[in-house]
Amino acid sequence: MQVFSVWINVFKTFGLMIILTGILLGIGYIFGGITGAFYALVLSFVLNFFSYWYSDKLVLTMYGAREITPADNAMIHQMVNDLSEKARIPKPKIYIINVDVPNAFATGRNPGHSAIAVTRGLLRYLEPEEIRGVLSHEISHIKHRDTLIQSIAAVIGGAITWLSYAFLFGRDRNGYGGLLMVIFAPFVAGMVRMAISRSREFLADELGARLTKNPLGLASALERIDKIAKMRPLDINPSTSHLFIVNPLSSKGLASLFSTHPPIEERIRRLREMKV
Repeated sequence: MQVFSVWINVFKTFGLMIILTGILLGIGYIFGGITGAFYALVLSFVLNFFSYWYSDKLVLTMYGAREITPADNAMIHQMVNDLSEKARIPKPKIYIINVDVPNAFATGRNPGHSAIAVTRGLLRYLEPEEIRGVLSHEISHIKHRDTLIQSIAAVIGGAITWLSYAFLFGRDRNGYGGLLMVIFAPFVAGMVRMAISRSREFLADELGARLTKNPLGLASALERIDKIAKMRPLDINPSTSHLFIVNPLSSKGLASLFSTHPPIEERIRRLREMKV
């Protein structure tokens, strides 16, 4: 049953990725016909290539992440080593971000080229079993290549938004059809990105909890991280917010409906009701 659920999520995710690419091609067609669609297709290949090879380095550099060795933090390395062996993947590199707010993310194009970044605040404010739960969540993302999918979705979604605004303020030969496209395409692309991220977060919570056999540890970590994040939201690039285990941005009221993360209360409830 668990394997069936994983494959359902995989097909759902790739279906959403196809929708994103289709929106990009649609923008190209509306504003340039077959030629425009062709250029949009070429652009999608270039973006995917860039995301595949360089997205991990870009995001780690963006946050000033520093690789740490076992001599810097033996506990974290031992936890990652144990969880990686259970997940049957190579041990990811471990980075620390000099931020005093607890959070973490994983990145990399595949399990053999992956990294986990944790903030200084995560090590400071969380208990060992909570940290272990967070690491298991990120290792689940790596094992199922969520980091690559989310990076590609972010890049394509960003390109759709950029092209839409470029055409909006440029010369429009397509009347109301073009106007509707540039208004709704970024919105639809954002909703698709949100759907991709939310479905993968639920799955990573479940599979991570099964790795540790302690869903309550991860539930407690999510609760603690979310509480601090709401009081001290991070000043980050919104296009990378979906990478973090808990949304590091302030999402209150209507904004929470469009968050890239599922409601934290629902994630905690599912974990507390799990039987492992």
